[in-house]
Amino acid sequence: MTSVEKKPLTKRFQNMALTGYIGLLILMPLWLFVLSPREGHSLGFMFTVYILPLLLPLRGFIKDNPYTYAWANFIVLIYFLHGFTLLWIATDELVWVLLELLFASLMFVGCTYYAKHRGQELGLRIRKLKQDLADEKEAHEYTKDPD
Repeated sequence: MTSVEKKPLTKRFQNMALTGYIGLLILMPLWLFVLSPREGHSLGFMFTVYILPLLLPLRGFIKDNPYTYAWANFIVLIYFLHGFTLLWIATDELVWVLLELLFASLMFVGCTYYAKHRGQELGLRIRKLKQDLADEKEAHEYTKDPD
């Protein structure tokens, strides 16, 4: 399999995505278990809700799979929700909340555009719904029995 070289812009978006990802991966356990432990929640709950989701795309990031970068955006939404919620209710933790939102934003923008640009470089594309409908219509008309 031949390797397609990444353009500088693609590398920049990958670095942005990984900076946000690694930032969240370091910040969340440090914040939730060391700097400001949450009372009333078990360690298992905290790990499952805030740390485990970040570990899901790790293998795909290591393998440099553009598809992983695309679906990792669903995971980063957890951290946007958490951060924006805490902006309202935890003003005493503003520094950590802003860091979480910064890292989540970097990851979201980086993953979005890395997946797009790298997918284009590799010739990957997502079929358009219009084409799928046309193919389905053609297949249906082909299988109709003439009366």
